[in-house]
Amino acid sequence: MSLRDRLTEDLKLAMKARDQLRMDVIRMIKAAVLNKEVELKKDLDDAEMSRIMTTMIKQRKESVEQFEKGQRAELAAKERQEISIIETYLPKALSAEELAQAVDAVIRETGATSAKDMGLVMKAVMARLAGQSVDGKSVSDLVRSKLA
Repeated sequence: MSLRDRLTEDLKLAMKARDQLRMDVIRMIKAAVLNKEVELKKDLDDAEMSRIMTTMIKQRKESVEQFEKGQRAELAAKERQEISIIETYLPKALSAEELAQAVDAVIRETGATSAKDMGLVMKAVMARLAGQSVDGKSVSDLVRSKLA
């Protein structure tokens, strides 16, 4: 079942269960996907939809930070719930070891030796891990530490 079909089915189930938060989050996901499809003038595949949802998670994590600084615990909690719902539609995140192996392999393949090669390595690592749930910042930190 494609990600698009899964979202549609889950939306129906959430409506029947009267789960307002889940309905709202699924509708937000579908709206973001539709906006991107209109922008690109093509249908998105599952990997592209996953990238959109990864961006949505990143935005919500930033919101949680801001709400906690502003001492708005109830809003931070709502954002965390939204994050957990969105994460159910993403592929399983890579473990730290798998990520390190991918970075090591790319460094060997590209022959990178110093921090000057970071852009080259980052581009290759992100291309290799496309469609998988990875945090760009953690990849960047790992590459920087291995090239230092």
